[in-house]
Amino acid sequence: MNDPDFTLSAGPVTASARTLAALGSPITYHYDPAFLECFRRTERKVARVLQTSADVVLMQGEAVLGLEAAARALVRPGTPVLNLVSGVFGKGMGYWLSDFGADLHEIEVAYNDAVGATEVERFLRSHPEIEVVAVVHSETPSGTLNPVAEIGPIARAHGALTLVDCVSSVGGIPFKADEWQLDVCVAGPQKCLGGPPGMSLMSVSEGAWARIGANPAAPRASFLSLLDWKEQWLEGGTFPFTPSVSDVHGVEAACDQLLEEGLESSIERHELSARACRAGIRAMGLELWPRTEEITAACVTAVTVPDGLTDVQVRSHVRERYGVMISGGQGAGNLVRIGHMGPTARGLHPVVGVAALGRALTDLGVQAEIGAGVEAALEVLAREAAPVA
Repeated sequence: MNDPDFTLSAGPVTASARTLAALGSPITYHYDPAFLECFRRTERKVARVLQTSADVVLMQGEAVLGLEAAARALVRPGTPVLNLVSGVFGKGMGYWLSDFGADLHEIEVAYNDAVGATEVERFLRSHPEIEVVAVVHSETPSGTLNPVAEIGPIARAHGALTLVDCVSSVGGIPFKADEWQLDVCVAGPQKCLGGPPGMSLMSVSEGAWARIGANPAAPRASFLSLLDWKEQWLEGGTFPFTPSVSDVHGVEAACDQLLEEGLESSIERHELSARACRAGIRAMGLELWPRTEEITAACVTAVTVPDGLTDVQVRSHVRERYGVMISGGQGAGNLVRIGHMGPTARGLHPVVGVAALGRALTDLGVQAEIGAGVEAALEVLAREAAPVA
């Protein structure tokens, strides 16, 4: 089977030529002075992207590894944890926390909804024993956004540390680790950053390090050990294991492009693509998956699959007939997702997604106003895109 003509997935996403070139850089010894300098530079750039002065840890392994490492580091048997569940990844974090022995409490909403900050405030007020709050910023499978900017200060005020999954949001959705008083943040380079999928980009606050250091259950001498990274690399200058030289070059290139563009410009670009796509979907007579416009995430547009069809049928048809790769809901429900991440959050990419999905649904017997959808998406782009100089 040939590669798709357009990858409009929810990640990994298309990488720029500059990022691909960086991934093809010479593979050097990981203690070569040039690579050591590159690694330190990349840490500083990730800190700028996360908007933090906290320590940055570049763990080798896709972001799910970083999430598990963070949860294991913060939790010991009996730790009272509040886990906020609005989708597949929030629910998955709860399974981990239970396995690690946490005294698990959850606020769970439908997977087309978001957890309100007021609910978190109310729960923490009535459960002052909570020590850790876990939350997913952008629930990618559902295309929804939780109000982490409000939840962070609430948790801090109640003496709880925060563990934040910001894998799909960083670079395309506002995210301010320090200003929002967040403790452990785990991002992925393969989403809005448009980088390679093999690393976890993490920030760890001083309060989180204190808790991790005092936790006898925190992994040591392990691929999942944050303490190994702190003691051996951040403090000692020795890697706990061989890092992926190629991935580090790719992440640095992705960060460079984002920082040169400017965080605000990148966020505006992602939001514009998402608005155009959502307008097109609505104009075709289709239903967005998120309950309200206010909780939609700019990195993906999640669309409810019409009755009588499955997401697999729709995605397969879009891919095989029109050469466009989109994503399913990964268990969040019967939905498909058009991604707006990194290089695909610009230009006519959202129009391509709208047209391909509308045409596929029409082929499969669903009435979709394709022309109206394309026109609505183009109207948003024409009205809001910056004029050409």
